Amino acid sequence: MLKDDGKKKSSLYTSLMKFLIYISVILTSALVVFMVVYVFVKGIPNISWEMVSTSPSYVSKKVGILPDILNTLYLVIATLVIVLPLGVGAAIYLTEYASNKKIVSVIEYAAETLSGIPSIIYGLVGMLMFSNNMGTCIMAGALTMVIMNLPTIMRTTQESLKTVPNSYREGAFGLGAGKWRVVRTVVLPGCVDGVITGCILSVGRIFGETAALLFTAGFAHLLNGFIDGIASPGATLTVALYVYAKEQGEFGVAFGIAAILMVLTLIINFSTTMVQSFFNKKRS
Repeated sequence: MLKDDGKKKSSLYTSLMKFLIYISVILTSALVVFMVVYVFVKGIPNISWEMVSTSPSYVSKKVGILPDILNTLYLVIATLVIVLPLGVGAAIYLTEYASNKKIVSVIEYAAETLSGIPSIIYGLVGMLMFSNNMGTCIMAGALTMVIMNLPTIMRTTQESLKTVPNSYREGAFGLGAGKWRVVRTVVLPGCVDGVITGCILSVGRIFGETAALLFTAGFAHLLNGFIDGIASPGATLTVALYVYAKEQGEFGVAFGIAAILMVLTLIINFSTTMVQSFFNKKRS
């Protein structure tokens, strides 16, 4: 009798947990679908070729986000050119060269702390360190983004380096290869998926950042080339969304930009999944 009661309670508990899990999945999926559909329904009708291919004109009140698209591209390129060598180099040192475990743990703890700091603080620090010295410009925003994304690149590369079997290293050492040759020809090719994943995640964070860029990159809608662009103030797509919605009350344009950003985010997430599946198939 007691066994039957115990089985009934266990079965009831299992059913309740399954019900709560299903409800959580349904609510989460519904929220995601609702947000994506809502942004697309409100934003896509406001997107036009003229909007994405021209500069804004305050005289004719014409809306154009081409400078904002190019500023976003300039920011991504400038950030990745700096943060990739730093992040990958730091990960290689911590995983392959560093022998003092205490120093490694301190650096890893510092990186985790950096990844949890609110972006507005990065913006304040970037304004004081970079904007005050080189002026408000895309490059100041890029340097701020470097500090923000360095932990992401470093940690994803580190975790990928740790997945390379030690037998690969030992085999290369047994053939007489030096340390750097082993890292360059054996270890790095085996963790390229982690580097690419970290790069894609960093691009996604750059696309979605607003607060730090308001302090450092500014919000000018100016059309410039790459060299002039990174040395000049400029609004990215997220900053432009804030300006159009908050400062000018152009919610139609804001939703159009939001729809573009949503598409870019979906592409980034899809690219991350495809890269991971490609390298998993390649290893198996």
